[in-house]
Amino acid sequence: MRNDMTKLFEPIQVGNLTLANRIVIAPMCQYSAEDGRMTDWHTVHLGTLAQSGAGILTIEAAAVTPEGRISYADVGLWDDQTEAAMGKVLESVRRWSDMPIALQLAHAGRKASTARPWDGGAQLAPGEENGWQTLSASAVPFQPHEYPPEALDEAGLARIRDAFADSARRAARLGIDAIQIHAAHGYLLHQFLSPLSNHRDDDYGGSLENRMRFPLEIYDAVRAAFPADKPVTVRVSGTDWVDGGWDAEQTAAFARALEARGCAAIHVSSGGLHPEQKIPVGPNYQVPLARKVKEAVSIPVIAVGLITEPEQAEAIVATGDADMIAIARTILYDPRWPWHAAAKLGAQVTAAPQYLRCQPRTYKDLFEQD
Repeated sequence: MRNDMTKLFEPIQVGNLTLANRIVIAPMCQYSAEDGRMTDWHTVHLGTLAQSGAGILTIEAAAVTPEGRISYADVGLWDDQTEAAMGKVLESVRRWSDMPIALQLAHAGRKASTARPWDGGAQLAPGEENGWQTLSASAVPFQPHEYPPEALDEAGLARIRDAFADSARRAARLGIDAIQIHAAHGYLLHQFLSPLSNHRDDDYGGSLENRMRFPLEIYDAVRAAFPADKPVTVRVSGTDWVDGGWDAEQTAAFARALEARGCAAIHVSSGGLHPEQKIPVGPNYQVPLARKVKEAVSIPVIAVGLITEPEQAEAIVATGDADMIAIARTILYDPRWPWHAAAKLGAQVTAAPQYLRCQPRTYKDLFEQD
């Protein structure tokens, strides 16, 4: 079988990093950390995904400060203890897989301090058990009934810039292959980008240029702190799905500014900023947003969102809507999705020798030995 029969399984370059195919495992929060420290759940979870045959595995959002976590059970990378815990997990995963590993760095801003999803996911106010004071671009809560965030002052902005840079240096020490900065889904950097959440009247609010300023400063800080030969990418929400909010045109302008600074790829998702969002959920519903960004930049663009079928993924990259596709819930449901996609599309994936015996006779050339 030949991978050149399918675009999805062609190699691709992201900065100096070569990926074996165009399937990205998107970051997925597991809400299973202890004081920001990864646990053996993460060893099992990431170890499973690292045997999937995808091009790259992205570790879930790692908060750069304790108050930057979505919930008290989120992963962090802000001190020696969180770094050591992540290092222990990575050592185990890497022992059995050479799949490139990226890490998403994040700050949840006003969407922090929540219960775990299976405990309801509601905001926990300061003073409640596992709750704390949240921060944002402006003192505007996500939901009207929630405890409002504090608007970041100049010192707060500097502290978070430094925290992103420090986490990037820790990621470098851990041998992470790429960093993704989280500027999507209504979290802190997206809160600066959207006029619905950013009501500032200083250099960080008002015009598009001003609203992009802090996210671009974060990018610059991470880029300077992470090895120059390793890629830094950014995840964006292509639209808020709310009139008067962040939209595809502004996203394209942001993507161009990131490319000019050396950003290696843009991962295009959407929503998460405003409770009145009206998202037309369905197969490929975010692909037009990726296409808009792809028309604006020359770096690789990643599409995500209800991509569940191999032929669907192949069509997205073959028609040029995006350069890569990312899967999240799809690969939680089917951790061998890239194997099955390769079988359908006449391609090959790398598999551990321990699994070679399971190769179906119908697809006798599916596996390459790791």
